[in-house]
This record gives sequence, structure tokens and C-alpha cells, in this order.
Amino acid sequence: MTASSTRRTTAAHSRLAVVGAIAVAGALMLTGCGDQTKDTGSGNETSAAPLAGKLPQSIRDKGVIKVGSDIAYAPVEFKDSSGKVVGIDPDLAAAMGKQLGVDFQFENGTFDTLITGLRSKRYDIAMSAMTDTKDRQEGIDSDTGKKVGEGVDFVDYFTAGVSIYTKKGDDQGIKTWSDLCGKKIVVQRGTVSEDLAKAESKKCPAGKKIAIEPFDNDQQAQTRLRAGGAAAGSSDFPVAAYAVKTSGGGKDFQLVGEQVEAAPYGIAVAKNQTQLRDALKAALDALVKNGEYEKIMKKWGVTDGAIKEATINGGK
Repeated sequence: MTASSTRRTTAAHSRLAVVGAIAVAGALMLTGCGDQTKDTGSGNETSAAPLAGKLPQSIRDKGVIKVGSDIAYAPVEFKDSSGKVVGIDPDLAAAMGKQLGVDFQFENGTFDTLITGLRSKRYDIAMSAMTDTKDRQEGIDSDTGKKVGEGVDFVDYFTAGVSIYTKKGDDQGIKTWSDLCGKKIVVQRGTVSEDLAKAESKKCPAGKKIAIEPFDNDQQAQTRLRAGGAAAGSSDFPVAAYAVKTSGGGKDFQLVGEQVEAAPYGIAVAKNQTQLRDALKAALDALVKNGEYEKIMKKWGVTDGAIKEATINGGK
């Protein structure tokens, strides 16, 4: 596993309040550039897109920011019943697009390949419930400690932890990660849930290691657990809470124990794209200031993870 594949890093345990009801609602993936005829007299900025002038000229010329994302991680990003890309990240991207005068176009990819796609310029940014970590900033493999790439910068926009969930009414005594010794857990490949399971398994007594079954996406892991193929699953807290509320009408799963690993989600940007990075930060700060950010957090029931200001490389 490389640094580009970890969704989180190990930190002190932290508990966040359980999110309220998370509504399944459509959200436009793309935003129009709006009326560009009302020039404010400051370069490319207009009243319709007040921060357009902060973007690199190449992005302004294209009118598009290509977003690499693992679009199977409800409620952060997923496809609704009509196939539309919806969720927290698409809503935020749409609102940022209005500030910057560009479309954010989401392109689906496996989570652990998103940074590679960013480095190869397939994407302009990666926005996919991706945790800002020092290893990822520096291009360090979290398993080996070796340098594997240039690293990326992050614009942090949300805070979330990690949760364990089980079949409803069948927690098998699982309350903490140590309770998983001798049991099987299903996870999404390349996430902190997999990292935590590996780290905890090393602490288990001989003959009682944790059996870890990773999948390409979280939905596959949920299907396996639902069918009785494991004792527990683990995901980022908003995702686990959403699965508990919606799967089987709320009858399939339950959260167990406390949330851990509170850390920031960040939009990943190539190290040499500082102007784009700073434009994204300015757009997020504008959304916080004008109240649009809070509306999006309330819409998805995740206000406990809201930030007060966007930060650059705030992960540890």
C-alpha cells in the first residue's frame, strides 16, 4: 500500500456526535459558468463568478476542472437512482464552481489510483473523502516509510473519523478494534480501515489474528457483511452512518463502539499547482462566509464535521 492509497492516518482517538438523518437528495454535479457579462473591472472576475480571476489561465480557458473521485462512497459521493452523481463533495464542487466560473466534472476511479491519476494529469484535482496526511503531502509510503512520489497539497474542507459497524442485532461482542481479534472484517481497499485492521491484528494473540477482506469499494464490502460473510465492516464515519440508516431501510446494520481517527478531508492538488490550490481555498472560504457551506452540511446531516475555515495541508 502506498501513501496515495491511505484515506487516513493514525491519531488519538476522538469521538464526534452521531450525525442526524442524512437525506438522500439529488445534487447537480456540474455548475454553469453563469452570466459572465457583468464585469467588475478586476481581470476575469465577474459578479456571477467573483473568484474567476484567481484560477490559472489554463483552467479559465478550458472552463473545466476535472475531478478524480471514487463515486461509490455515499453520502460523500455516489450515484442516485437516476445515475446522477450526488453527495457532499459534488454539492461543494458545484458551489465552488459558481464562485470560480468553471464546471467541476467528476470522473470515476478506484480510490487507490486517484493520486496516480492526478500525477499523470488525468485529473486536475482529486476530491473523494480523501484524508490529508503528512505521508501523502510528502509522497511517503505509509507502510515502508519510503519516498514513492512527489506528494500533493491539500485544501481541507471537512473533518471525519472512522467507525465499525456490524449486522443489526449481531455485534458479536465487538465494541473496539481489539474485539476484532479472531474475527473477520470487511473494508474498502486502501483506506484507513484496512490500515487500522492490519495494525490491530499485529497486537492480537497468536492464532487469533484479524481476518481482513478488502474490496475495491465500500458497497462491495457492505454486501459481503450483509450476506454474513464477516463479523464487521469499517468505513469513514459519515459513510458508516449513512449505510446504517439506509441499508435495508435501516434494518441491516448498526454502529458499534466509538468513532476514531478524527482527521481532515482534503482536496488533493499537484504540488506545482499552487495557484489552483489557493483558488480552491478562496472559493471554500467564500462558501463558509456566505452560508452556502453550512447549507450543504445541513442537507446531508453532517454538520458535526463542518469547518470554520479552509486550510492548506492541515493533516498530521
